Amino acid sequence: MSKINRRHFIKKTSLTAAAVSTMPSYLKAGSEIPFNQRYMGGFAAPKLENVRAAFIGVGARGGYHLKFLAALPNTEVVAICDVYEDLVNEKIGWVREVAEDGRHQNIASYFGDENQWRTMLKEVRPDVVFIATNWANHAPMAVESMENGAHAFVEVPMAVTLDELWDIVNTSERTQRHCMMLENVNYSRDELMFLNMCRQGVIGDILHAEAAYIHELRWQMEEQKRGTGSWRTHHYANRNGNLYPTHGLGPVAQYMNLARGDDMFGMLVSMSTAAKGRAAYAKQNYPPNHKWNQLKFKGGDLNTSIIRTLMGRTIMVQWDETSPRPYTRHNLVQGTQGILAGFPTRVALEGGVEGLTKDHHSWVQGEALEKLYEKYDHPLYKRLNQAAKGSGHGGMDGIMVYRIVECLQKGLPLDQNVYEGCLWSAIAPLSELSVQGVGTPQLFPDFTRGRWKTTAPLQIVT
Repeated sequence: MSKINRRHFIKKTSLTAAAVSTMPSYLKAGSEIPFNQRYMGGFAAPKLENVRAAFIGVGARGGYHLKFLAALPNTEVVAICDVYEDLVNEKIGWVREVAEDGRHQNIASYFGDENQWRTMLKEVRPDVVFIATNWANHAPMAVESMENGAHAFVEVPMAVTLDELWDIVNTSERTQRHCMMLENVNYSRDELMFLNMCRQGVIGDILHAEAAYIHELRWQMEEQKRGTGSWRTHHYANRNGNLYPTHGLGPVAQYMNLARGDDMFGMLVSMSTAAKGRAAYAKQNYPPNHKWNQLKFKGGDLNTSIIRTLMGRTIMVQWDETSPRPYTRHNLVQGTQGILAGFPTRVALEGGVEGLTKDHHSWVQGEALEKLYEKYDHPLYKRLNQAAKGSGHGGMDGIMVYRIVECLQKGLPLDQNVYEGCLWSAIAPLSELSVQGVGTPQLFPDFTRGRWKTTAPLQIVT
């Protein structure tokens, strides 16, 4: 019997050793907690009574974040950086238009050279940096901002590779600086209401969710010298997966409390359709010798990824920026007692919705939803909706920026922590690996190193 046990032990330990040796590098990277790092789940930085903000990239999204923040009390725009001088000068004009009390008078401007943002960080030493540049720059700019003592706020996605995401986590923990992804959809009215309903247990235990970014953006290929299309088109050509997952995924991840005490991302399987639409669009709209017709588009038109959490919940995540169809984020969450769904917004509950439906076979939708908004509108939306009007995307942009400034000034934890931004962004590289392996399952890296179990769920902020 002792020989059998020994043989079994040797076999078992040999298999374990083999599994470790073949473990992907992105999982090995988080196997140990460096001694000089502190967990950032629930982290609250010291209060910043006056928020000194710098902005890198102000051509589109960054410019609107800049304008809204500049109008908030006790903020100071201290620097603006962009490759293009005209954009920097234009945005300085925007800031001075909204500042009614003489603030923002000493705005340092940086432009021209690709590395001017590095000079800006060292010379200005801002409290916070907003980053709205091309995807490849997000991670290096966020890391260097934190290294220079600033909290970093990064447009989606947080980074392009898993190694970059680990770099962001390690830098945030070591420097004790926030790094938050600017996922504005978490502040949309319907997403906030669904979060409130989930927290109140209206749909029972959550089983499944669906999230998407279906947004036809072929027109951006006309942006050839400046703008999103000038660099994003190359991502479509060179990568195959879900390259833009967070707008749909962010809200449903918070409905489920993923990486916040209750549950965690487990594994992902991903598949893409054939790549047809971009090449056809280029052929139809540009001459044969045009640069877009010289690209071999690798990315499938539509990607579908399925996530299984550690508790056995499932999430379907889809992405399609090519096909001709109406916009949708799906925004669906199924529970044991009912379902909440978006595009169009509708609700069905076991036993019906009081005063509106008799059973779960009928949707509450259209004008009838007003009664549900009245009952379940998120208190944050009620408080900030008027102040955020005109800020973009139905006010969700303004609510997000307002909350960032509010949390910094009051010394509160942010609504989205660094681990959430990294986990949601990890869909892109994981889906690329899975597609490359013809649907091979991919394990999620645990950027929290197991500490998500101690992180409190996002509360219903009032």
